[in-house]
Amino acid sequence: MKTFEIPQIYRSSIISSIKEKRRVKDKLKKDFSPTVLDFENVKVLIARHFGFCYGVENAVEIAYNVLNENEGKRIFLLSEMIHNPDVNADLLSRGITFLMDTKGNRLSAFRDLKSDDIVIVPAFGTTIEIQDELASLGINTYEYDTTCPFVEKVWNRAQQIGERGYSVIVHGKPNHEETRATFSHSQAKTPTVVVKDMSEAVLLAGYIRKEKPSESFFKEFSGRFSEGFNPERDLLRFGVVNQTTMLATETQDIANYLKEELIKAQNLTELEVPAYFASTRDTLCYATNDNQDATYALMKEKADLAIVVGGYNSSNTTHLVELLETSMSTYFIQTELNLKSRDCVSHFDIHSHVEKESFGVLNFEQKPTIVLTCGASCPDAVVEAVLRKIVGFFEEDVVLEQVLESL
Repeated sequence: MKTFEIPQIYRSSIISSIKEKRRVKDKLKKDFSPTVLDFENVKVLIARHFGFCYGVENAVEIAYNVLNENEGKRIFLLSEMIHNPDVNADLLSRGITFLMDTKGNRLSAFRDLKSDDIVIVPAFGTTIEIQDELASLGINTYEYDTTCPFVEKVWNRAQQIGERGYSVIVHGKPNHEETRATFSHSQAKTPTVVVKDMSEAVLLAGYIRKEKPSESFFKEFSGRFSEGFNPERDLLRFGVVNQTTMLATETQDIANYLKEELIKAQNLTELEVPAYFASTRDTLCYATNDNQDATYALMKEKADLAIVVGGYNSSNTTHLVELLETSMSTYFIQTELNLKSRDCVSHFDIHSHVEKESFGVLNFEQKPTIVLTCGASCPDAVVEAVLRKIVGFFEEDVVLEQVLESL
């Protein structure tokens, strides 16, 4: 796989060493057990897979190359490059301007753009409508397009099955940049509807079985179906694709459930199923799968608590938190600064969507075991800083290099 030139501020020799040691010992990536860093007074379990994925590294490399090669030009990002506060803050400090927020609200008027301005498309991709609007201003959105190849794979798959007469059901968060982009590209080719989770898939199944009137569909899925969508017609044949940062198991559960509802609704034989349900398992992102599988392995460990690092608006990181908190006390932080002391941790509650402080979190009478992982948009340098902060609460001298030698 291609290697990328990532700015030194995001790198960590410590984390790189851990990843490389695991890669050498497990080249086929079949061992999802955590890396164990056993210090005198604390044990840290680091996930087998974490940190910048292929799509993120590609986007970061392009963005910084654009900055270095276009001094004096006005450079814009459609929205956040990735969902990480450190990366976005650094890009802003270097003169890049965001045109929209993560929900698609305009922060700067497109009409003020000039044809020689540079507009970078973030890793999530963008909608056909925005591409067309920028093109009308003389801006080529494909010139500096950092859309993740795995996101584009989902778009291509949706187009392929659409051309074969299937509708598309997108499993994703309706307001997420990637879901908006996937919906846009899919609806250009075929009838499309977005479901957020299994509960909405159950609602949709009522229309697949033709038990509910179309009028209620338009209310329940308002703003999430393509123009002219007819549930009585467009839910007869379909495939399921996803926002690549969703839980892979949830996407597959939704696809399997809707497939079974379709089979029952139309009384299909096994040989008839492929003509009505398009298999799209090949659109699941490898990095999302690896990070989530590594998290499932962490959940099997006997640990006192988990620290998950990443941007609070990061979808893939949020799902790691969701998984871990079913097994242990879990704290979602952005940087080492959230670890204020052994007695106080500032962290994000994914349920109330507020940052709060918890006390006594790291006060242990005996040697604790602490799980550490992060999302796909979190730099290794941030993970190292968090690791050093954790260990520093328990050890007088933190010499990580010595512990790495024993791996």
